Amino acid sequence: MRKRCGSSLPLLTLIACICCISPLAAHSQAPPLNSSAATVGGSAQVLAPGASVAPAKSFDEMLSGFETQMMGVANAMPAEKYGFAPSSAVFAPSQKTEYIGVRTFGAMLIHIAQANYFYGGGLSGLKPGIDVKALSDLKDKDKILAALQASFVFEHKAIATLTPANAFESVRGDTTRANLAGGVVAHGFDHYGQLVEYLRMNGIVPPASQK
Repeated sequence: MRKRCGSSLPLLTLIACICCISPLAAHSQAPPLNSSAATVGGSAQVLAPGASVAPAKSFDEMLSGFETQMMGVANAMPAEKYGFAPSSAVFAPSQKTEYIGVRTFGAMLIHIAQANYFYGGGLSGLKPGIDVKALSDLKDKDKILAALQASFVFEHKAIATLTPANAFESVRGDTTRANLAGGVVAHGFDHYGQLVEYLRMNGIVPPASQK
């Protein structure tokens, strides 16, 4: 288990993290091919295959799927378990992996919230309006949940700034606004997979597996 998958990693590594999405999680969020693009006056308006979708709408849908999954696992863990982190004691004696310094459940959620602000600010130029580093001091479940939810609100606002004209503008080298919009989800699902294991280690069935 890694100690971190932070913003200092190369972007392609973060994008590769999307492979960590479980088939169940992906399936539960993916809309059917004939899903409605919008509902007007109670009638479903089906978007024809091959039709263009605005970058903001496309990436926002992806973010909403991730948000649903992440808030689900965050709420599922009892408050008294927010300080839980894996240790060698919970594994078979034959497993010699060291777990010193691994993030706790709560610390992982804080890291995700901070990453949401990092990616959102990077792709949009918006300022968080809070001391993002100070989030690391949070310990209480309710406060961590509120901070995580607020970070998603910020990320949605950031993604709303994407347009067909600016989505593939460079923000740093070959990194574009679209890279960062997808990267935040890739990075988050990497940690989602770890948090699911934290739940399982505590005898809790992840929400996505209850469906």
